[in-house]
Amino acid sequence: MLIVNPVSGRGLSKFAFGTIMSKLCSNGHVVTVYFSGELMPDQLAFEYARLYDLVVSVGGDGTLSAVVSGILRSGASVPIGYIPTGTANDIATTLALSKVPSEAVLTVINGKPREVDIGLFADRYFTYIAAFGAFTSVSYSTPQNAKRSLGHFAYVLSGFAEVPAIKARKTVVEYDGKIIAGDFIFGAVVNSTSVAGFLKLDPKCVDLADGMFEVVLVKQPVDPAAFLELMASLAKQSYDGDNIMLLHASRVKFSFDEDVAWTVDGEDGGLHSEVEITNSHRAVRIIV
Repeated sequence: MLIVNPVSGRGLSKFAFGTIMSKLCSNGHVVTVYFSGELMPDQLAFEYARLYDLVVSVGGDGTLSAVVSGILRSGASVPIGYIPTGTANDIATTLALSKVPSEAVLTVINGKPREVDIGLFADRYFTYIAAFGAFTSVSYSTPQNAKRSLGHFAYVLSGFAEVPAIKARKTVVEYDGKIIAGDFIFGAVVNSTSVAGFLKLDPKCVDLADGMFEVVLVKQPVDPAAFLELMASLAKQSYDGDNIMLLHASRVKFSFDEDVAWTVDGEDGGLHSEVEITNSHRAVRIIV
């Protein structure tokens, strides 16, 4: 089952689509193609995934997230292939998948399934991130035509536009029996080494199938010097400074004194004053 989002990122060319189909068919696969449109990728996966031996997502991180969600909700136990054609492609980066369709399809054909943890944000599944605060609305508020023409630079421009609106949130974080409280401008629950190009985690500290999330919290810098220190910490992938911390947890609960906007796998996650996020250990198998 090939689930294609034809408008993700800069789109999928006819040549790339033809190459994908040719390589799959010449290697003995019988392929049925579903284009997202009237039915979205999660609905397609929910309705039909159980009928197939393999489901391949062709699109961006949001498309893969939707496919994973649909499969889990359907109860199907089927491996998932990923041919990334989005803008950021963070999951592909984490899994070391090629972003060239003609190469990525070879991984689908010749690779092996790898068990991966999946997050549950309230009642919504996510594959690699749930976040609030600074820059988190950029991925879903950046116009699609800007993503197509400018690629990743579109995110950078949108991020600069959001700087004046950055606001610290009074937050209580409960994780695996511990509690942290503070004023945070950014918080993320991550199962990835890359988030939109601006947040990088050391692959040595990220295990995609250990039942644990990496939780990044960023406090509001009190002065320009603290802001520069924060930027330096992000550049060095150092998360033990005064304004930034990295935690590891299988369950996280966030409580705020007002509704806060979240993003889930690059899509709008809604407004929440309280949200619980849990780890679904080794819930799916992705071919790598």
